[in-house]
Amino acid sequence: MSGLDWGVVGAYFFVMLAIGLYATRRVDNVADFFTARGRIPWWLSGISHHMSGYSAIMFVTFAAVAYDYGVTVYFWWPLTIGIGVGIGAFLFAPRWNRLRAKHGVNSPLEYLAVRYNLPTQQVLAYSGAALKVVDIAAKWVAIAVLLQGFADIPLAWGITLTGVCTMIYMAFGGLWADVLTDFGQFIIQFAAGIAMLVAVMAHLDGLATLWTMWGDLPSGHSDPVAGPVTTTLILAFLLVKTFEYNGGMWNLAQRYMAAPSGSRAKKSALLSSALWLIWPLILFIPMIAAPLIVPGVENGEESYIKLAQELLPGGMIGLLLAGFFSHTMAMVASDSNVITAVITRDLAPVLVRRVRTFGERGQLLFARITTVAFVTLSMGFALFSDPDGFIMTVVVSIVAATMGPISIPLMLGLLPWFKLHGSLAAITSWAGGIAVWSILYWGVEDATQAMTVGLPLLTSLVLYVTIGFLRPVETTAGNALVDSLADDPQAEAQPTTPDAPTLPPLELR
Repeated sequence: MSGLDWGVVGAYFFVMLAIGLYATRRVDNVADFFTARGRIPWWLSGISHHMSGYSAIMFVTFAAVAYDYGVTVYFWWPLTIGIGVGIGAFLFAPRWNRLRAKHGVNSPLEYLAVRYNLPTQQVLAYSGAALKVVDIAAKWVAIAVLLQGFADIPLAWGITLTGVCTMIYMAFGGLWADVLTDFGQFIIQFAAGIAMLVAVMAHLDGLATLWTMWGDLPSGHSDPVAGPVTTTLILAFLLVKTFEYNGGMWNLAQRYMAAPSGSRAKKSALLSSALWLIWPLILFIPMIAAPLIVPGVENGEESYIKLAQELLPGGMIGLLLAGFFSHTMAMVASDSNVITAVITRDLAPVLVRRVRTFGERGQLLFARITTVAFVTLSMGFALFSDPDGFIMTVVVSIVAATMGPISIPLMLGLLPWFKLHGSLAAITSWAGGIAVWSILYWGVEDATQAMTVGLPLLTSLVLYVTIGFLRPVETTAGNALVDSLADDPQAEAQPTTPDAPTLPPLELR
């Protein structure tokens, strides 16, 4: 990397920190810190939702899939997410927002104590928080691998640099810092992605590359299903991602909660869905075309690095690397904020009675300390992991497979069709899904990725639905909660009555 490249990367980090410090002006209490009190415009919420959904893993592990097998990577990953988020725009996005607007909920799991009971909330919170530590550790490793490939920086330094910067701006600015940096990162990513696409087309056949390269690529690279990606795996990912990206991955529920209303949360979800269907394809085209420019790369995870080094001039590599940072920091920042919300709102008050008595300033200080502690823990996990194969194992075999059982009771608990499904259905579905994943992951040597990803969620879904219908549970508070999520507060639905009351905050303890 040239001095100009390092200047671009340094400027990026400076801007991110400056945005984080600026965002502190908007944060007065934990409601600002975790959900911005519903003051984030729907379009910004949609962009943030999109940016929070992927990281530098895309330019390492998914780049390897694109290099080795071609366009199937688009059908396997962003297409399933785009469709899933589009479905969730109608089912889940408005309901997440109404939890905040009508009940003062600041954590995606906060409502579970009323919807089911406190033990159910705690089980899902602890299992999901543990999973997020591993998930975020994989993101740190991914960006460190890229840094090592571009600038020969040791993995430990790459993890530390990215982690500390993210920790600082998140601890100061909370969700506002996260969303504002997401927008800045989206602009950087757009410029870097277009630059790489133009460079690839200029090197090959110009604009005609978009339709001529397919005949020159290795056999099967134009097939929607190729290599380890099967139709069954794509369908399994569609099922998993529909739950995961509509709130099962908790940080994305926050984006809906932070929009001004349920109807605008729906619009933000539709915007995110459109971005998922279009933008990743633009990013993937250079990865798919890479065998024509840098053939013979033995380790596909290095293909995008070699492609950039081959095509991009000084300064542009720095911009591209800043784009990699933007991916990772966007996802990790949003994950850190939501895990802090879960710990602050759902776990700590149960463990330590004194936390319940904190005033507004005390709650905010506790949230910031928790942010620093969680990011530090995930960095430590990344520093002591073996990077060889770690990313793919975490992203597919662990996170995608276990997020389903955690998200089933969380997501379906919002919907009116399942409002008589009680804690027995919730806990059993979670335990059954995790048990199936454990058997497949550790006990079945020839288990396919489709089985590992799809069967745990399918098991949880069947158990939740079946037990709920066989053993229905009717609770006044739970039923009222679900019914209240059908429409926006009266003040939003009828602007002529701005003083219309909303439901009181949930008593979650």
